[in-house]
Amino acid sequence: MEELFERAPIPRAYFKLALPVVLAMVASMIYNLADTFFVSQTQNTNLVAGVALCTPLFSLLIALGDIFGLGGSSLISRLLGEKAYATSSRVSSFCLYGAVVIGLATTVVLLVFRRPILQLLGATTATYAYAKQFYSIMAIGAMPIIVSIVPGNLIRTEGFATQSMIGTMVGTVITIILDPLLIFPLGMGAAGAALATVIGYTISAMILVGLTKRYCQVISIDVKQSRINGGLIRQVLFIGIPGSITNLMQAFGTTILNRYLVDYGPTRVAAMGIVLKVYMIVMLVMVGFAFGAQPLIGYTFGAKNMARFKKILHFDLMVEVVYALVLAIILMVFAPQIIGLFLHNTAVVTAGTYMLRAFLLTTPFVGAILVYTTVFQSTGKASGAFIMSIARQGAVFYLAIVIGAHVAGYHGVIWAQPIADVLTCVIGWGLARYLFNRRNRD
Repeated sequence: MEELFERAPIPRAYFKLALPVVLAMVASMIYNLADTFFVSQTQNTNLVAGVALCTPLFSLLIALGDIFGLGGSSLISRLLGEKAYATSSRVSSFCLYGAVVIGLATTVVLLVFRRPILQLLGATTATYAYAKQFYSIMAIGAMPIIVSIVPGNLIRTEGFATQSMIGTMVGTVITIILDPLLIFPLGMGAAGAALATVIGYTISAMILVGLTKRYCQVISIDVKQSRINGGLIRQVLFIGIPGSITNLMQAFGTTILNRYLVDYGPTRVAAMGIVLKVYMIVMLVMVGFAFGAQPLIGYTFGAKNMARFKKILHFDLMVEVVYALVLAIILMVFAPQIIGLFLHNTAVVTAGTYMLRAFLLTTPFVGAILVYTTVFQSTGKASGAFIMSIARQGAVFYLAIVIGAHVAGYHGVIWAQPIADVLTCVIGWGLARYLFNRRNRD
């Protein structure tokens, strides 16, 4: 572990940790596209829109897992850099079983408040039945989805990024296989798409826990070690909650976007559902690089090797921005053909092409945002992590879409996200200068 984190050349250490995460994200991306494709092949616009409206629910479940997955891995990375192995074991066990408890509680809440939540998500008379089918299955499977996020993050802190990738990808492949079988031959429609997702994440959770037990020397699944003191719990939560809020804000942003688009008809809601899936081609890979580098950043910071720390950040920023720029250009050129793969509807293709090109325009800024966000999380900068978590798809986006809708109507709604990307990047740059310069002064 020390060889990889302390002495290996930065590009080799970076890609050894990040590429498996990127590959896992690519597998997730393929699933998202396949799921959208299979759902779209029903050629039922209301069904497609109903499933799209439930996208924030999935983001919510991932966000809850991130409380313990991101919060725990951030703290453990720094503890490993400090050589505090016994404490790392206890923190990892707490995170795993904390996710189990939160997952069970989430299922109860989602089922009890199903109707008002679906109405809040924007379900209408035409889309409610389809949204309800998808929502109900996802609610029942909340616990394994939430739990699967935790061991996948924790084992990477010991350098086992490949094992994390394997656990994630096996579940994803199974989901892709089950998706069309459950939707079409078994006639389950929206419920089939949700059930395939729940089964896939359940298998991933089981595999990742098994891999943790087999390979990890520090990370623990022993329930007897799950009790930690209040100070450690606060450190997990102070970073985990902002990390979770980032995904919650994604759910919030998608919900607000759909609510504003509902006024322009189900065609544009369906188009946005497809666009958000395609947009993840860029986003998931960028997230993979950012979070793949997190253990390296946290370990180096914990070891107080600031010269290596700064070099890692510069390399991370270069990878993110260059990748985003190249892939965004390619997707913008072929946007009509890509949207047309999902729905053979001229109005959907036209609307989707416009939306996708607008979103892709500012992806290099999003790459920088991800670097700033993961650096704040990895180094325990709770204030910076919190501000970034509520900015891009939260406070900044909300202001942009409200003002944009008022000033430019439909076009203002579409361009709200690109505007929020640029403003949030500026905020991240300012916070990084302030927080790390202050540390140097202190």
